[in-house]
Amino acid sequence: MKRYGQLLRIKRDRIREYKDHHAHVWPEVLRTIHDCNIRNYSIFLHGYLLFAYFEYVGEDFPSDMARMAADPKTQEWWVIMKPMQEPVETRAEGEWWATMSEVFHCD
Repeated sequence: MKRYGQLLRIKRDRIREYKDHHAHVWPEVLRTIHDCNIRNYSIFLHGYLLFAYFEYVGEDFPSDMARMAADPKTQEWWVIMKPMQEPVETRAEGEWWATMSEVFHCD
């Protein structure tokens, strides 16, 4: 299992809408997340920053993420979410959510 932290901004005028959507995530999207080996997935909000945490239990992260990106219902969800979000400038090329480096963990 590998832990991931990711960072993204939410547009100031879209916070309520974003929270409302995430209070009722579509079952198909949740199933795809699970089928792509993501567990213990949370998104936190601080000011205008979103912090996502999840655990990946698969063996081929790039392939699982490509499978998720190819899912039609997930694509529909992203069409709704993307206009509410602003990527951070420090993200790597090709990233929307900036992947963070883990510097400490304690079980």
